[in-house]
Amino acid sequence: MKMLRATKSINQILAQRALCCTTNASSKPRYTSTKPAGSGIEYRPIRSVLVANRGEIAIRVFRACTELGIKSVAIYSEQDKMHMHRQKADESYLVGKGLPPVEAYLSIPEIIRIAKENDVDAVHPGYGFLSERSDFAQAIIDAGLRFIGPSPKVVQQMGDKVAARKAAIEAKVPIVPGTDGPITTKEEALDFCKKHGLPVIFKAAFGGGGRGMRVVRSMTEVGESFERASSEAKAAFGNGSMFIEKFIERPRHIEVQLLGDKAGNVVHLYERDCSVQRRHQKVVEIAPAPHLHQSIRDRMTECAIRLAKHVGYSNAGTVEFLLDDKGEFYFIEVNARLQVEHTVTEEITGIDLVQSQIRVAEGMTLPEMGLTQDQIHTQGYAIQCRVTTEDPSNGFQPSTGRIEVFRSGEGMGIRLDSASAFAGAIITPYYDSLLVKVISHASDLASSSAKMNRALKEFRIRGVKTNIPFLLNVLENQKFQNGSVDTYFIDEHPQLFVFKHSQNRAQKLLNYLGQVLVNGPTTPLATNVRPAEIHPHVPEVPLDLSPEALHRQELTGENTAIAPPRGYKQLLDEEGPEAFAKAVRAKKGLQLMDTTYRDAHQSLLATRVRTHDLLAISPYVAHNFSNLYSLENWGGATFDVAMRFLHECPWERLQEMRREIPNIPFQMLLRGANAVGYTNYPDNVVYKFCELAVKSGMDIFRVFDSLNYLPNLILGMDAAGKAGGVVEAAISYTGDVSDPKKTKYDLKYYVNMADELVKAGTHVLCIKDMAGLLKPQAAKLLITAIRDKHPDIPIHVHTHDTSGAGVASMLACAEAGADIVDTAVDSMSGMTSQPSMGAIVASLQGTPLDTNFQLQNISEYSAYWEQTRTMYGPFECTVTMKSGNADVYLNEIPGGQYTNLQFQAFSLGLGDQFESVKNAYREANLLLGDIIKVTPSSKVVGDLAQFMVQNKLTTDDIMARAEDLSFPKSVVEFLQGAIGTPHGGFPEPLRSKVLKDMPRIDGRPGENLASVDFDKLKKDLIENYPQISDYDVMSAALYPQVTGDYLRFKDSYGPVDKLNTRIFLVGPKVGEEVEVKLEKGKTLAIKTLALSDDLTATGLREVFFELNGQLRSVFIRDEQASKEMHVHPKATKGNKNEVGAPMPGTVIDVKVKEGDHVEKGQPIAVISAMKMEMIVQAPIAGTIKSVQVTNGVKLEGEDLICKIE
Repeated sequence: MKMLRATKSINQILAQRALCCTTNASSKPRYTSTKPAGSGIEYRPIRSVLVANRGEIAIRVFRACTELGIKSVAIYSEQDKMHMHRQKADESYLVGKGLPPVEAYLSIPEIIRIAKENDVDAVHPGYGFLSERSDFAQAIIDAGLRFIGPSPKVVQQMGDKVAARKAAIEAKVPIVPGTDGPITTKEEALDFCKKHGLPVIFKAAFGGGGRGMRVVRSMTEVGESFERASSEAKAAFGNGSMFIEKFIERPRHIEVQLLGDKAGNVVHLYERDCSVQRRHQKVVEIAPAPHLHQSIRDRMTECAIRLAKHVGYSNAGTVEFLLDDKGEFYFIEVNARLQVEHTVTEEITGIDLVQSQIRVAEGMTLPEMGLTQDQIHTQGYAIQCRVTTEDPSNGFQPSTGRIEVFRSGEGMGIRLDSASAFAGAIITPYYDSLLVKVISHASDLASSSAKMNRALKEFRIRGVKTNIPFLLNVLENQKFQNGSVDTYFIDEHPQLFVFKHSQNRAQKLLNYLGQVLVNGPTTPLATNVRPAEIHPHVPEVPLDLSPEALHRQELTGENTAIAPPRGYKQLLDEEGPEAFAKAVRAKKGLQLMDTTYRDAHQSLLATRVRTHDLLAISPYVAHNFSNLYSLENWGGATFDVAMRFLHECPWERLQEMRREIPNIPFQMLLRGANAVGYTNYPDNVVYKFCELAVKSGMDIFRVFDSLNYLPNLILGMDAAGKAGGVVEAAISYTGDVSDPKKTKYDLKYYVNMADELVKAGTHVLCIKDMAGLLKPQAAKLLITAIRDKHPDIPIHVHTHDTSGAGVASMLACAEAGADIVDTAVDSMSGMTSQPSMGAIVASLQGTPLDTNFQLQNISEYSAYWEQTRTMYGPFECTVTMKSGNADVYLNEIPGGQYTNLQFQAFSLGLGDQFESVKNAYREANLLLGDIIKVTPSSKVVGDLAQFMVQNKLTTDDIMARAEDLSFPKSVVEFLQGAIGTPHGGFPEPLRSKVLKDMPRIDGRPGENLASVDFDKLKKDLIENYPQISDYDVMSAALYPQVTGDYLRFKDSYGPVDKLNTRIFLVGPKVGEEVEVKLEKGKTLAIKTLALSDDLTATGLREVFFELNGQLRSVFIRDEQASKEMHVHPKATKGNKNEVGAPMPGTVIDVKVKEGDHVEKGQPIAVISAMKMEMIVQAPIAGTIKSVQVTNGVKLEGEDLICKIE
């Protein structure tokens, strides 16, 4: 439809009519005139306008005033003193001091007082608040001011739903059956429903905007729905009276924009389609209405004009209709005010409705303004989206707080009407949640929709939730794009509520840095050594200089490394585990596994090495160590430590390492039936874990059991094999096969174990010497015996260098027929780690066992880790351990545990008693029957040793007092059989004395455990973490508490694994600038500026940053200072026993007390915010343990309401 613009501007009309010129308060030219004789309408210019409203509509009116040369006056409540609308006006005044937030804007005497005291000519009501109160309009006129809107009589008549219906009937406008007048009781509502049947709709009799509106389809819902709707209406409009009418199914909501003058002229500015609604509140509006037949448009606009003329309507207003699928329409109501969606009409007609309102109030006629019906046409399509601070993923609950980041979408065809849309703005729970109106305009609906989509995607709003994800889903829906929507559109498209997760990574990282700066490290530091301020040198890898690669470099700006050489990984993928094992056995020379990525840092640095530093050196390893048998980089303690202390996902670590190292097989430590945990799991957990591990890039499973308990071992082997992995069954070594006096674990024991594992189908056989007890002579005996018995099976030997004899022992193994030994790169070797890679490589150069590794490459690899290790100073074992110690042959402490026990001893103040701890470990082992010691059995021995030292108990004391002592939990569970049965059985009489009548476990501990329901577990997790993956579900099955803590941390602080290690551990210095690479092509530049000295009233400290050159700040609770302040407790996310506030607001009704029994879904309390009431329901059945709130209490989101047990 082509638009013909009015040929005369308003100011041109005024100039023609002007008789004299005056000057207003802003010293801009204003015109006065008298009407032609007989008109009966006096023209009186308006020099100043007070807007009795707030937010974006107030600013919209101010802008119109400024363009007309009129002084603008704002009012603001105490809660709005920092709001933008008061700054946009020429003058602003506090209204309703001491009154509640909404009531301040409803105080008619106060508003009139301000207007009279400040030489105001006219008052514009905006929309909402007092805009449809006839007593307000009358009071303005009685005060000698002008009301920019219809006459009080019309406001009253149209605001009264019954009177409006009566007028519509008189004007022969079709109506929907409804009550004859407002009703105030639920009994009246029930009577109407019984008489006229369902469905019906409850509507506030004295206001609109969806407040107090309910559709009722069941008689059982009538009473409760009426009370809630009436309560909302009273809160929003000061009157809880309701109007009831029959509910029209599947209608379109079409409204006609009208403009009338005091001379009786009325024109329409075409219609708007407002059918996209949620809870009867408009969300997206379109003008003109798509696919509206011209005959219907003509009849509808004619009815609207006829009604307006019938009641003597002047100024702007809207007549609303329901249009059914048969083309019949019914009058709903008249909005005797400007509406939120007036913007789309302005865009398609080019007519400024607010300026037109002011001109009509001055006394101008529509013809004088060039606004005759034949001059009003439309051009193109306009769409308005209301961006609100509501969380669409959580039932559109209001989101309040501080806007930390605000970046808007702009550009051609986009209009923004907003108020508090800026960084630092505080969104309170007191008012409507509208943040900004985004309006697009283009030649057709598809183009307008595309512009809107683009603009919304440009928005970045952080600190509060918004409905932008929902709006984008609406815009991208095919039915919307076709313009084929009705009021059921949202309800019938659940996919609109499936949202793409907003990562908000930058702001979350700032919150993390602020947390560390204010409250200290989130990862407990074991020593006082600070991380080194160093950027380790990463040796280069060869670049691809082909034309294709150079072209890629020009496009991406990044160098492209050549593909690394083929390795065993390719052979394994192409030919499978059996062929892999044959190739390993057939290869000449000693083969190596590198433990630097796992066991080495577990032993030396408390397992704290981060993915960030592992990935940095990975390309170099892939290019220069392609002939490794494998890289041990996962499993064991690294799994839970990654989540527990490093706040990163172990699965993502594995996947990212595989991307960087595509050619070397990965090896992990699988604790048999314990998987990567410290307890037995149901069988389906172990099988599923192995399946997911292979999918993530794992190749070789070193399967062991902490007691060499065959049933547990074989379960793990079967799980790894069925997942498609290489099975490397391990025999845990203890004792000394070269000492004839040690008979429990003699050569025959180990050969028999090897026989069982080979029979069970292992691809590779491993000797796991976790304490470094395998002396060179014993190595020769053991490996020779197994090689003679099993000539075709590859043999792999693992040890620790605690005694210092590790290199000699591994060389002895190689000479006796072992195929692979474990090493760590030189700077991460020795002591409780593995023997030195460089030493073994050098020792075998030029011999038949030559490894074919280059010492120069090892040196560069080692140099990287030598520098990187200094960043982990807080966990450095050398703080307490200065060298290896051959006393390990006496105490038999595993390498990783040796370091941890020493740290524990120091942390418990037993540093000078570590010799006693080691001796106690030896005694504890013997007390427990001289068992295999590796996680988790080693923990049992360690716990008992610490228990003995702390309580000054000897072996004799333990035996004498066993029935009375409270032993560590791990010791009791071991004796019950919770981790399996040790070789030779349990120690008696100690077991009987400790357990007394406690239950015992016979057979494999996990055999009778019920399978985990992964679907149910995932469903439970999704309730709190919608973006959960199957890998997270597996983590939760293994470590429920640790995973929950990790997911909460990640939700709050984002991808902290992208920070460099020093910054992650202790935070940046003030003034320091760091770069954080989130992904390819996305890098953050973060500079720390300052920390505030003062705290807020709630114990928050502001931390200032510069992010990519823009000022940002975050508020962090000072945990130490907050201890001295009263702060309302928070509900723990994911804990259904704690009921938290679903949104910020005020408690208006507490429905339970301590001791009450509640059923799931039973109302607990009612909260009101942003003029919306929400019933908080019990998430589970139980008894109310405590109630933390009372009526009138103001809550923040997630504040604790009650506890249920």
